[in-house]
Amino acid sequence: MTEKSREVKLSCRNLWKVYAADAAPYFKDEVSESGVAELAARMREDGAIPAAADVSFDVHVGEIFVIMGLSGSGKSTVVRCLSRLVEPTRGEVLLDGEDLLKKSRKELINIRRHKLGMVFQNFGLMPHLSVWENIAFPLTLQGVARGKRDEQVRRVIELVGLEGRETSFPRELSGGQQQRVGIARSLAIEPQLWFLDEPFSALDPLIRRQMQDEFLRIQGALKKSIVFITHDFLEALRIADRMMIMRDGMVVQVGAPAELIVNPADDYVAEFTEDVPMVRVLKARDVIDPEAAPSPEMPNTEAEASVETLLPLLAGHKNGIAVTENGATRGVVTAASVIAALAHQDKTRGPDGAAPEAAAQ
Repeated sequence: MTEKSREVKLSCRNLWKVYAADAAPYFKDEVSESGVAELAARMREDGAIPAAADVSFDVHVGEIFVIMGLSGSGKSTVVRCLSRLVEPTRGEVLLDGEDLLKKSRKELINIRRHKLGMVFQNFGLMPHLSVWENIAFPLTLQGVARGKRDEQVRRVIELVGLEGRETSFPRELSGGQQQRVGIARSLAIEPQLWFLDEPFSALDPLIRRQMQDEFLRIQGALKKSIVFITHDFLEALRIADRMMIMRDGMVVQVGAPAELIVNPADDYVAEFTEDVPMVRVLKARDVIDPEAAPSPEMPNTEAEASVETLLPLLAGHKNGIAVTENGATRGVVTAASVIAALAHQDKTRGPDGAAPEAAAQ
């Protein structure tokens, strides 16, 4: 992924969601960072459920921020708290610096209608409405004039590749086409922030891959700020700028996918990443050969290109591939430098694929 703006679009601060008859007594005293796990454990002993425990992270403008975790880890609860589909117990959710948790019901409805787009695993299409009508529905609720509404619907239909299916009903569409309708409907309101909760997990592998490609194409055009939930690390690796791993309602690690793979915080994170091929993780900039010099006849590649995409090029160019960044040549990738980097990472991760420091815990 290319470098995103460091301007913060969404900031989640010390977010808790506790299912209990009365959660207030747990927060009479300030909760230190080191005391979060202990407090969450005490809640469970009392029969309460800390579905989200002191969760904090930022989402930058134009960034795809992925949240991962096993079932019950709290990832879906967090996203629903961000939009207040579920009311948080305490914390802050700042959208452009304004705390959504302090907004009135009327203000919140207006924010959802105009600033937030949401797509869930359950497509939620209205079966009695056509593709066009489903996509137009949120614009109708907003009171958008007919001409402008038709223009926006036509634009997103073209964007998601549903031309020719405007009059079809959901029952006449494949799973992938239904998901496209859901995506188009959420994009029609031109949201500033987009929440996607496992949007492709109900699709078969081939269609899922195609939808990931479409999603990345759409993001390339619109550059939305996105919170994306998935349980599939390979999917996260394809789409994430940064990601957060959760366990038992708590944040375990936040970072770029490559950071989590190369330096997992513990064995829980290492288990998520152990089956990921390093050729998908390492970039051209990571495997530069310090002894090779560029030459005019060499092909070029961007520093962000994955090693996986370089392998076919290296097979036909034994002298190597020049690596460029911001218009300048940074060095050369050779077959030998790739092999050396992969061998080093295998040694770093250990014989079972986990980082030695994680496996030792």
